[in-house]
Amino acid sequence: MAEDNNKILPDPGTVSLGISNPKNAENMGSVLRAAKCYGVSAVWFTGQRFHYARRFNTDTQQAARQIPTVGCDDLLAMRPRGASIVAVELVEGATPLPAFEHPDNAYYLFGPEDGSLDQTTLDGCDAVVYIPTNGCMNLAATVNVLLYDRLAKRPCSVDNVGWVQATRDTNNRTRKKPTDA
Repeated sequence: MAEDNNKILPDPGTVSLGISNPKNAENMGSVLRAAKCYGVSAVWFTGQRFHYARRFNTDTQQAARQIPTVGCDDLLAMRPRGASIVAVELVEGATPLPAFEHPDNAYYLFGPEDGSLDQTTLDGCDAVVYIPTNGCMNLAATVNVLLYDRLAKRPCSVDNVGWVQATRDTNNRTRKKPTDA
């Protein structure tokens, strides 16, 4: 796989993630993998549960070695300079993700797998969005859907062949069958 996919992907803007008290190392491993895939610059997290479970994490791309992944006491205090804080939470009054316009410089906050962001954190956000599903998704799925939605809504001029060649797994050398012209 390419070492720096951001050189060929659409400009992701500046994206950081804040995770409130993650408990599941497998989910956090998948969050970190998504962070690497979508060009996230930093991941902040609160609580101690991830520290205890970290050795079991599924970060197969070793994203935590490339993306700062730092514990903190207050996600709001970690707001990157100039970033809009966007909570991703299934709450009344939130904007459905399909109708949301992502800010260029965004700091997305996610609640724990077994709870929600607290009211003080929600009140400190510039926007709150939700993914309109039947029930809530797990943390890793939510992060992936949000980051994909952000990518899909950004202007894009990618050399498809070059992008595929640079980012695919080393075991994948297949091609689409050419169509007759």
